[in-house]
Formats: sequence, C-alpha cells, structure tokens
Amino acid sequence: MGKSALTPRRRVEIAMRGGHSDKVPFTMYECMIPQCDIERQMRNRGLCIVQRRVPVYKMHRPNVKVTQRVYWEGDKQFTRTYYETPVGTVSTLDEAAGFTSWHHEKMFKTPDDYQVLMFIVKDEQYEVDYTNFTQAEKDFGEDAIFRASFGLEPLQALISGNLIGMQDYCIQWMENRDEILKLYDALVENRRKIYPIVAESPVSHANYGGNVVPEIIGLENFRKYYVPHYNEAAEVMHRHGKLIGVHFDANCKLLSEAIAGTDLDYIEAFTPWPTTDMTMAEARAVWPNKVLWINFPCSLHLSPHEEIVQATLDLIDQARTPDGLLIGITDDVPEDRWRDSCTAIMDGCDLHVQLHPGLYR
Repeated sequence: MGKSALTPRRRVEIAMRGGHSDKVPFTMYECMIPQCDIERQMRNRGLCIVQRRVPVYKMHRPNVKVTQRVYWEGDKQFTRTYYETPVGTVSTLDEAAGFTSWHHEKMFKTPDDYQVLMFIVKDEQYEVDYTNFTQAEKDFGEDAIFRASFGLEPLQALISGNLIGMQDYCIQWMENRDEILKLYDALVENRRKIYPIVAESPVSHANYGGNVVPEIIGLENFRKYYVPHYNEAAEVMHRHGKLIGVHFDANCKLLSEAIAGTDLDYIEAFTPWPTTDMTMAEARAVWPNKVLWINFPCSLHLSPHEEIVQATLDLIDQARTPDGLLIGITDDVPEDRWRDSCTAIMDGCDLHVQLHPGLYR
C-alpha cells in the first residue's frame, strides 16, 4: 500500500508496531467527538476514531439481581442501581453528565459489605462474543480502529470501578487490608479467565486498566500488585501476536522506570507536561522501546490556534522520531474549543511533515 493510499486505521496500526507512515496519526475516542461537518472534515484529513465500546466477551452474574431506579432532582438525572445477592444487597448512585457520568456512591458503604462484594466478584462468568466485534469493525470501515479491554487491574478495580472507590479504599487499605486482599485475589482469578478470550479474539490490541494514581498506589505497591499482571497478560497476548498497553494518564515519573521494565507494548493516554510531571522528551528517554500513544495535554486546549499548532510541533520534536508515536484525545475537551483545538493539532501534524520531510520517507 502506497503512502497516498494509507487509511486512518492503517496509519495507527503502523505506528503501534513501532513504525511511521506519512504523518503522525491523530486519534480521538468515539465518545469525545460528535458526528458533524467538522468531524467529517477531520476524518477526511486522517482522523482515526478509537472505538472501545464493542467488547469481545460478555460478563454475566447469574446469581445477582440488578434493578435500577431513575429519578430527577431539578434538572439532574440520577440512577440508583441495586445489586441483590443471597448474602445481602448493595447499591451505587450515578448522575448523568452528558456522555459521561458522576459516581456519587460505590457499592461499598461499610465493612459489612465485604461479604456481598465477594459474592458479586466470584459470581462473574465470561462468554466469548466475537461476532458483534467483527461485524462492528466491518461496518465502520477504515476510519476507526477497534480496541478491546481486559477491564481494570485487580487492585485498580477496587479503586476506580464500582466496588469501593478511592477514598474508602485508602481507609480500608489501612484498617482492613486482609479483606481488600481477599477481593484482590478473587479479581486476579477473574482476569486470568479473560486473558485468553481477548488474546484469541479478532482484535489487534487491548488495554489493561489504567488511571493509576501514583500518589495513591505508591511505587512499592505498583511493582507488587500491578506489574506482574501486565506481564502475565502480555505473555498471553504476545503468543497470539497481539499488542497490550495501559492508560497511564496521571503523573508517571514515580512509576516510569517500573513501567519501562514491563512487557507492555504501548503507553496509552500518557499526557505530557505541562499537564503532568513528565515531558515528552523524558517519556521517550525512559521508554525508548515502547510506543507512545499520548493524550494531547489538556491544559493547552484553551490556547490560541497558533499556540496549539506550535505545541504539537514541539511534542513531535521532543519525541525525536515519528516512529511509534501517536497523538490522541482521551480526555474531555471544552465544548466550545474542540473544533479549533483538534483542527490545530492536525495542522501541527501536517506542518511537521512539511518542515521535516526526511523523517517521513
């Protein structure tokens, strides 16, 4: 395939294998760009949509009854979800917020809930579901790349998932660590059932969790409770020629060397300085053998068009080579700014080719 015939999806695939094509690929999550004229123009220019909402497996809890109550307080919509088990009932409370939601309550309320949480986790069953994925990928065509997921890392599932939540996790880690680790062990066994399902699926790559906050986890616990599972999943994925990455969008400096030592293929959503504590140059230096699929720094979206173009040029320059480099949007962009900001990023990617044609031959 000649460079003139490259599709958005193909550019991403080449970069994810550590190479480069005719320009640095630009991607956006499917939930962060509405279908409209500007979106169509950007796709015509090479924007690749990242589709993450077509799983390759189904999860069932045959012995957990789930019911919901939706209600309004003024103009705010809330959903109370009840999880009824033979050993008790827990609930969550979410507030609708556009294409996302605010999680006001997780399942865990008091230590009395541990028994219920353990029942819910152990009741999970997984079923292969490749047909829907294959059909969705075929229907969408070359403007998108489809990504699978293993779910959150076992310990991260207690922090970012519906089970416990960050503040309660911190308290329980100090006061009831044995209970936390029992749940962790059960989640480890669940994830091990998912690895082969994803690896044997039609996907090219999959994310394993993410949103790891080093200020909460710390380096020691990251090495002990996260790194082994990345490597275990990677071993299964690599046997089938598939890629694996993690959504590392927070401050990464503390964890950077530990991440470097993993078998992960790509670092997804890495957000360079000035939004976090690592520059693009520092990331490339510490992760020379990993693909960088970055999130364009959120703090720059409010800048004028010309400054965003220049920031894009600077990021690519700091990476030293377009090999294994992708620029994406993985966080919310202000409603009144995404059109200009994303267009400016694409302008920067195109301009870099004009300024440094030798890098893209």
